[in-house]
Amino acid sequence: MSDIEEIEVRGGQGQVLDPETYRDSIGTMEQSGKRRWVFPRKPKGKYTNYRNLVSYILLIIYFTVPFLKINGNPFFLFNVIDREFFILGQPFYPQDFFILTLGAIASLIFIIIFTIAFGRIFCGWICPQTIFMESIFRKIEYIIEGDRNKQMKLDRQEWNSEKIWKRSLKWTVYIIISLIITHFMLMYIVGYEEILRIISQGPFAHPTNFIIMVLFTAAFYFVFAWFREQVCTLVCPYGRLQGVLIDKDTINVFYDFKRGENRSKWRKGEDRKAAGKGDCIDCHQCVVVCPTGIDIRDGQQLECVNCTACIDACDEVMEKVGLPKGLVRYASENEIEQQTQFKFTGRMKGFAVVLVLLVGFLGFLLYSRGEMEAKFIKPAGSTFFVRDGKITNTYNYTFLNKTNDKKIVTIKVLEPAHGEITYSASSKIQVDRDKISKGTINISFPENDMKLSKQNITIGVYDMKGKLVDSYQTYFEGPFKLQF
Repeated sequence: MSDIEEIEVRGGQGQVLDPETYRDSIGTMEQSGKRRWVFPRKPKGKYTNYRNLVSYILLIIYFTVPFLKINGNPFFLFNVIDREFFILGQPFYPQDFFILTLGAIASLIFIIIFTIAFGRIFCGWICPQTIFMESIFRKIEYIIEGDRNKQMKLDRQEWNSEKIWKRSLKWTVYIIISLIITHFMLMYIVGYEEILRIISQGPFAHPTNFIIMVLFTAAFYFVFAWFREQVCTLVCPYGRLQGVLIDKDTINVFYDFKRGENRSKWRKGEDRKAAGKGDCIDCHQCVVVCPTGIDIRDGQQLECVNCTACIDACDEVMEKVGLPKGLVRYASENEIEQQTQFKFTGRMKGFAVVLVLLVGFLGFLLYSRGEMEAKFIKPAGSTFFVRDGKITNTYNYTFLNKTNDKKIVTIKVLEPAHGEITYSASSKIQVDRDKISKGTINISFPENDMKLSKQNITIGVYDMKGKLVDSYQTYFEGPFKLQF
């Protein structure tokens, strides 16, 4: 096995640990708390190819969505400053945030169910931290500094011209990429037109925006150039959450210890079964490819992000020595211990039912959200006046058009049905798409019909086809009358 590498990691003081020491000091931190730098070998194999494909698709989505529009609206925009929110081209408003909140709850329950069933696959396949780190920054590092052994050699050598050149080039490229990622991230907040305008006018015209971009760029650079896997092992709350959710029926990347133990070095022509040896040849290839610096053979660990690099590395070795693949594979702990098949537990089914009901209710709310929102509010301090035998109240109306089409509406009193409306302008009110229209109306009732000093009324808003698009309940004031 000439291509099996020794295990080396860079400790807090740059020391190199031998293989035997490494097994007792696995992880990304020393016992003293100092950082242990991990140099993962460049992975290759079936799962790596699949992950690369998923990563490229997600990166294309990330870099193209800011430019997509539906019916003239951004495909996705979350502008908190100007309170402009678009999802799938559909405008959302602060009044609709209960729907978004419900959607966030549904997403959280989905993550819980998914984690219970399939562990931390999200981290290794979809998480933005993993996508950017492994599919962009790590690949650039491989191109500039070489694979694992060359990186460790470069790290150990003095700061000569080669090291200065390679590190400077890598860091410069990292800064440029971090700057690009920041600009696209801000496009999701203010839109690509605003970002292009800010860029064209220069930093001095927008000092606050420039400082924000510098800070976010620095944050991205810090994370991907130095902090790296520490985000997953020390910061990410999802990594801590999985310890509560995962059980023995959860699918994860597992080492088949029943088949692999007792592990020992490979000897050509040896009958390992007769010698009481397992299929694990103790080559450490599953360790050297791990981006979080763990040994998958030690069992399920908090640092494991299910990236499958160890599966590809182990399968490659098994193929070379003529042993069956799958020593490290996707499996549940029960499957390995008891040789049972994966099944949905009662806990999974319960969460799934809740998720289906919640998603269905969310869909109902989105469908029945309404085309327009109308409000009729009495001006502060206003009261009623009586003229020609009629009691009149004044209302300020606010119409919000939630559709992508211009609306022309009119107003009617629904209850009591004999109210009269006087408009300050035209009775046909135009409300442009995604816009708010405001105005004033007077509503009058015959004096003899008003029995209460404050009576509830319902006002309806109709489109030109006579369809009721919204209604609003308010109150109507009149003179106080003693009732006998």
